[in-house]
Amino acid sequence: MTGAVNDSLTFDGGLVALATTQGAYMESQSGLQRGKPRIYCRYQPAASGAKDLAFIVFHPTSNFHGHYLIEPLAKLGTGVLALNTRYVGSDSMLIMERAVQDVGAGMRFLRGQGYQRIVMLGNSGGGSLAAFYQEQAEKATVTTTPDGRPLDICQEALPAADAIALIAAHPGRASQLLAKIDGSVLDESDKPLLDAELDIFDAKHRQGFDPEWLATYRAAQARRLERITVWVEQRLRELGTTAHPDVADHAFIIRRTQADPRNLDLKLDANDRKVGSLGGDARNYNEAANGLGRFCTLRSFLSQWSVRHTRAEGPRCLAATNAPVLLLNFTADQTVFPSHVSVWQKAAAGRCTTQDIKGAPHYLVGMPEVTDRVARLLVDWSR
Repeated sequence: MTGAVNDSLTFDGGLVALATTQGAYMESQSGLQRGKPRIYCRYQPAASGAKDLAFIVFHPTSNFHGHYLIEPLAKLGTGVLALNTRYVGSDSMLIMERAVQDVGAGMRFLRGQGYQRIVMLGNSGGGSLAAFYQEQAEKATVTTTPDGRPLDICQEALPAADAIALIAAHPGRASQLLAKIDGSVLDESDKPLLDAELDIFDAKHRQGFDPEWLATYRAAQARRLERITVWVEQRLRELGTTAHPDVADHAFIIRRTQADPRNLDLKLDANDRKVGSLGGDARNYNEAANGLGRFCTLRSFLSQWSVRHTRAEGPRCLAATNAPVLLLNFTADQTVFPSHVSVWQKAAAGRCTTQDIKGAPHYLVGMPEVTDRVARLLVDWSR
């Protein structure tokens, strides 16, 4: 199914169900979802009924119905739509191009509500999706998924946003995996062979990482991600000749994907963060049963995790757009670093306003005053 899908249902409590485009075979295990695909959003209109400004906040897979900015923004007299894509809760089947179509359903809903101005909030992993969406809304170029299957983005179904606010936003899922994948892993078996010389958690690094060693480690990370990518390409070619098109895919696991030296050495890409990762202890985070890119299919890997194939690398997409940009840098972030801020600024040169939120970590948990200040910044800038 291509083009705009317009029907929507609004339930008590602000839940909105929006029709979206058909996905791939068994993209969902639910026959109801496959037969009539929908995405679900939380809609919070301004208490005053004002329609001058609305924000839309989303993420490729995280549930943003409880996002910390919904109530503060609504109290300031704006509409807010917190959109969950069809992949909410699991990125194992995520195709970024279809997530763009889901965001389009939310944008059409807000335009249909009569809002004069809509600002996309690209928070965390939503930043690269927001940039990808705006790129395609201004000039649609996508006609296939990265693995070559037809997919018509249909520019008419993607109303462009009036502006983009990037909030603690990393550049993209592929670049994150490249920076975090454990470079000591030499094979992808259930009990992978490890190179002890490339163990970032070894006690010899307690005083920091030697620059020469760090360059060797970064090169090992790139080699590992490329090995996986080459294997994915090979498997897809094999399945293309041996399997029915509907099932010419393969599920697999990528272990140890949270091993960024910046979580241990605060001198690297220095900001106000504490030692450790978003998941607490960095070693535990790396070895956990779940994690970045842990569960994949071949096709979803190419769309979201492969640096050579993904189209959703945020700064590159943002550079192809014309919308004004507000960049909020949380200075105690443990996953978005000053180098990320710089690459976003370069991509939106001449139309980017940057604001540092001093001492703010990635999620703003337990920081109501900071949350209210961020909301006020967003509203003041947008108006």
